[in-house]
Amino acid sequence: FESSRRDARMRQFIERATEAGARLIESDGLRIAKMCGSHGHQGVAARVKEIAQVHSLDELLENLEANNAAVPPDQRVNPLILVLDGITDPHNLGACLRVADGAGVHAVIAPKDHAAGINATVAKVASGAAETVPYFMVTHLARTLGERKERNIWVNGTSDAATKTLYQ
Repeated sequence: FESSRRDARMRQFIERATEAGARLIESDGLRIAKMCGSHGHQGVAARVKEIAQVHSLDELLENLEANNAAVPPDQRVNPLILVLDGITDPHNLGACLRVADGAGVHAVIAPKDHAAGINATVAKVASGAAETVPYFMVTHLARTLGERKERNIWVNGTSDAATKTLYQ
């Protein structure tokens, strides 16, 4: 962290990082800029381990089932999946991912056609959620939802009048 910053936000960050057991190293702004590749930093840079990624919705659901088998019934977690259709604006997708992360969603599903993919804009708007919430683009959204129902996953949704008949 940038040693010259002593404002309330930086003090709060240092306190929380220390509580979490992170190793902190004081540095100057120029060194942090070199680490970040730009001067557009906010006084903090981090080296982190890569998050293990799941590669398919089925893999994610199998992992959840395996985790549930290892815990008492009252501690089991039901899958929570957000399904998006027609989200083509990267800003909207980033916002959806950010909210999904905050709500504890396990994955987000969208169709391959007529939907935004993950890009730099999505990642920026998502504020880290693009790296932590799996985003799966599927060929046939209605079929994917039907397969979830076959696994005893409830499907609830909202739609406007134009798309209401799509998933019935």
